[in-house]
Amino acid sequence: MKITMNIDDMLLENVMKATGIRSKTGAVDVALREFDRRHTLRKLLETNLGLSEEEVVHAFDPDHNLANLRVAETPAL
Repeated sequence: MKITMNIDDMLLENVMKATGIRSKTGAVDVALREFDRRHTLRKLLETNLGLSEEEVVHAFDPDHNLANLRVAETPAL
């Protein structure tokens, strides 16, 4: 969708630097997608992902090591 918007120049520049995205359109797209992702996660967390408290407690492997996964993770841009 093509649209005319007034966006704070410094804010847009900061987003472009932080993400490494060179186009203004790409930076706005990434920012909107990230906001939507966080909103969706918040809604899921507020409802315990639709699970009972007992199911949530047993839904995760206690031996799971998130730090090891993050080292191997490649950031998506």
